[in-house]
Amino acid sequence: MWNTVIAHADMDAFYASVEQLDNPDLQGKSVIVGGGGNRGVVTSASYEARQYGVRAAMPSAHARRLCPEAIFVKVRMDRYVEISKQIRAIFESFTPIVEPLSLDEASLDLTGTEKIGGGPLEAARQIKRRVLEATGLVVSVGVAPVKMVAKILSDMSKPDGMLVLGPEHLQDFLGPLPVERLWGVGRVTLERLHGAGIQTIGDLARANAVWLRGRFGWMGTHLRELALANDPREVIADWKRKSYGEESTFERDLRIDSLDLKRVLIAHGEELGRRLRSDNVKAKTVILKVKLARPLGGGRYPILTRSLSSDCATNDGGEISRQAIRLLGRIRETEAIRLAGVQVHNLERPDTSQFELFDQPPAETRSARLNRALDSIAKKFGDDAVSRGQVQASKAAPTTRIK
Repeated sequence: MWNTVIAHADMDAFYASVEQLDNPDLQGKSVIVGGGGNRGVVTSASYEARQYGVRAAMPSAHARRLCPEAIFVKVRMDRYVEISKQIRAIFESFTPIVEPLSLDEASLDLTGTEKIGGGPLEAARQIKRRVLEATGLVVSVGVAPVKMVAKILSDMSKPDGMLVLGPEHLQDFLGPLPVERLWGVGRVTLERLHGAGIQTIGDLARANAVWLRGRFGWMGTHLRELALANDPREVIADWKRKSYGEESTFERDLRIDSLDLKRVLIAHGEELGRRLRSDNVKAKTVILKVKLARPLGGGRYPILTRSLSSDCATNDGGEISRQAIRLLGRIRETEAIRLAGVQVHNLERPDTSQFELFDQPPAETRSARLNRALDSIAKKFGDDAVSRGQVQASKAAPTTRIK
């Protein structure tokens, strides 16, 4: 008996699939979305490229060695957002309780919707069919009584598949899986679990609760509950973004006091401002992130962050850029920089309360009028049609969007 029905829908190789959809010449070929330079990073790879071992977040140079015939294409975020909105509308036609996890992934609470979409298996079939008919793209779907298990099923059904698991089979399904399948098990936690002799989810479920608590603290108790398929987390329909971010890796290292680095920060600030205004959101905190060019081994580099908060929230790209450059002055290291990024946190929506009949609305500031004009031009001619002076910056890796 299903008390809860949760579906996890995840588009297959979303960015690469959109590129193949829009350009038929790319269909059936190894397509890599991302920067093609020496320091570029793979954002998405078609399944033809994945057969060679190419994966997201892999350095482009490594991907090119694995798949020499790969075709690199630039990120077109506006196009991906456009299709993502279509997909989201389809999900919401099945249930109003949809929790987007990224542009191409969402959880859906289908509990009580049997009269609309049928049982769990039929609902998964209809979701796949509707997405394909509306967009020409395929989605993989996992359905289970538990949010975490639905996600695992969705991953295992790729590409273009679906898996449905009833409540009576949860323990038998989870037991043999490697423990890293659990949410929250990263590299460090995995090493500690393996050191304690825990290899599978079943090992964790059978472990003594008191021993786990003593060895791993609250995380041990939490992971054991997940291993027992006790995941109380619900699908949250009013999910809110906690941050926005833009970052880029450079083809060549930049000096921390260089004009080129400031140009990058201005470009990121402008893009963040556009995204905030598009979503009718403002931010109070700006965070600067830089990655030094000094290798630590294992592909790792030192990362420095600085933050600045204000009582007055903003969605003005110029102001965000100024704060980011101000934060740059707080970094004392003089080493070269290989990556720089800007994030904004502490988000809030502007006051939308209505004015009284005879109240005068507050006068629009000069910067607000400028931003409105920039947004109008960008909407009509593209983001690169007009920009503030000295914001053009070449990027080895595509912009990273914070999920």
